[in-house]
Amino acid sequence: MNMTSKMDLEDVLRVKLAVLKREHGDLNEAIDAIQALTMPDALRLQRMKRQKLVLKDRIARLEDQMTPDIIA
Repeated sequence: MNMTSKMDLEDVLRVKLAVLKREHGDLNEAIDAIQALTMPDALRLQRMKRQKLVLKDRIARLEDQMTPDIIA
């Protein structure tokens, strides 16, 4: 029974990771589109870039959670 709950947790982590990666990619595209404007909104760009970094950190934490600890 313990094994199935672990599998469920791994599945949830995979889904969360996929969602975060999608959001990160969408933000990247939005940032590129705003930067392509002749008069980009600097404050909006700064906020979006900060949000993108937060997502990157959350992705890294989730990937670390999913990677088993191996003692060399």
